[in-house]
Formats: sequence, structure tokens, C-alpha cells
Amino acid sequence: MTVVDPIADMLTRIRNAMMALHKEVKIPKSKMKVAISQILLDEGYIKGFETEDRYIKITLKYVRGKSAIEGLKRASRPGWRQYVGVDEIPKVQNGLGINVLSTSQGVVEGNQAKHIRIGGELLCQIW
Repeated sequence: MTVVDPIADMLTRIRNAMMALHKEVKIPKSKMKVAISQILLDEGYIKGFETEDRYIKITLKYVRGKSAIEGLKRASRPGWRQYVGVDEIPKVQNGLGINVLSTSQGVVEGNQAKHIRIGGELLCQIW
């Protein structure tokens, strides 16, 4: 089955696994999904991830029985791309969450994009 929006599929798989209190979730592998997983790991939203032949196995993180990720939102969609400049990068939950951007420097977190003074496509928001 072909997936029209692979990033939205990744976020939905993570969201569903969290709601079912699974320890880990497998998603089809791509370079962008690996980069997003690395950002989630660096920001402390997941315990870890492993790349296999065709899949990424993400180990979810729970704090006192609740998921470390409270919410995931896909910002830019295939039919409606959302590009932001460096001064237009929005705050997520008044600074408690993160933005994930696809830039000319690769997939980066919103604060890192502000630091290197570069905008790009706003992929998703996580809090």
C-alpha cells in the first residue's frame, strides 16, 4: 500500500502506539524519518531508536505512566506546503514544544534553525 504522506504516517504510528502504551513502534525507513527520530531523541521525547534494513524501531518514553510526548501535529502537508522564514518560526505551546523544519542545512529543530539563521518547510510540531 502506498503512503501519500509518509511524515504524517510516522506521526500517526507514534501517536497510536503511545495511546496503546506500547514500548516500541516500527515505521518504514527513510532519511527524513531517521532525522526526525534523531531530533526526538536529542530533545528527550523518545528513549531511543534503531535503524534496521527497511524499518526504524522507535523505543517510546513514558514518565509516571504517561507518554513524554503529549501531542504531535503535522504542519506542512503535500497539498499545502508551509514555509517559514527565520523570524516567522512559531512557538509551540508557549515554548514548551519543538518545531521540526526541513531546511537547506538538513532537518533541524526550530531553535537550532533560529540559531543558524535559516528558515524552511515547517514539517511538524511536537509537545
